[in-house]
Amino acid sequence: MRPTPELPKRLTDLTPVVIVGTAIWTVALVVLFAVSDGVWVWTSFAGIVLGFIGLGIIWWQRSAARRGSKSAQRL
Repeated sequence: MRPTPELPKRLTDLTPVVIVGTAIWTVALVVLFAVSDGVWVWTSFAGIVLGFIGLGIIWWQRSAARRGSKSAQRL
C-alpha cells in the first residue's frame, strides 16, 4: 500500500481563513453599529474576539512545532 501524499501548504494553512473570517466579522460590526444595536452587535464583536483567539492558538501551535515539542502537530 502506497503512503498518502502530503497536502499542499495552501490547503492546510488556517491563517488566511481565520484572518478573512475576522475581517468579515469586523465589517459586520461596523455595519451593525450604523444600522442596529443589541444582540447582533455583540455577536459580531464575539466573532472578532474569537478570531483573535484563533490566531493566538495558531501562533502557539506553530511555536511549539518549531521548538520541537512532542505534543505539537506537525505542519
